[in-house]
Amino acid sequence: MNTTPDAILFEDRDDGIAILRLNSPATLNALTRESVALLNERLDAIAQTTSVRAVVLTGVGRGFCAGQDVGVAKTRGDGSGNGVVERMLWQERYSGMVQRLIGLPQAVIAAVNGPAAGVGMALALGADIRVVSRSAKFVIGSIRLGLLGGESGISYLLPQLIGASRAFEIMLTGRTIPAQEADLIGLAADIVDDDQCEARALEIAGQIVANSPFGVAYTKRLMWDNLDASRQTALNAENATQILASMTSDYKEALAAFVEKRPASFKGA
Repeated sequence: MNTTPDAILFEDRDDGIAILRLNSPATLNALTRESVALLNERLDAIAQTTSVRAVVLTGVGRGFCAGQDVGVAKTRGDGSGNGVVERMLWQERYSGMVQRLIGLPQAVIAAVNGPAAGVGMALALGADIRVVSRSAKFVIGSIRLGLLGGESGISYLLPQLIGASRAFEIMLTGRTIPAQEADLIGLAADIVDDDQCEARALEIAGQIVANSPFGVAYTKRLMWDNLDASRQTALNAENATQILASMTSDYKEALAAFVEKRPASFKGA
């Protein structure tokens, strides 16, 4: 196990699964500029780590991520060097976390173990799969602070996941989505007791890493790309990628394992 004594804990297991834990429990894992930079660095490193096949993202304590640490942000309020250019720079770094989650070749499962607010909600939406605890809740929040309801990709991701009509209502009111509703509207893949959230996410991750690395990485890419694609473009992408997959050694191994009635041993080649 490898960990960092910082706001982002990294556990690199020996089963192809890594766990990223937001580690500021006193503030329900609210993010500062420093922790955003650290998470972006960690995600960039994971993207280059072929031994990691799936990532579980969760929070330490009773919160997933309470969004931006408003208390820390307020102390910068009228300070020098906090003008439009710098604000935009950090806005893009915050949204960059979500872009990185989507762009990772590894599958990402968010274990939403408590409140996910603002950019914390965006992080959960940017995961490929969400498991929520019964105490979890999703809140956009910014619309109630004089800002936009859309941040860090929420205005794109939420309608894609639950439909435009319902997303409009949630984004314009800023109301809280409790775990039970998140499950009902398809925002969550599963809802579990609080103490089972990370375990369930790891179970799903284990099912994913049992498949071939190429198949997982390119299925994820296809899914995200095809959210914006026409039907024909989606079909063309599927056809081309399926042929590429059929030329891998892992495909041959999968066929042999099926015939021999044994688990496949994938090499990522």
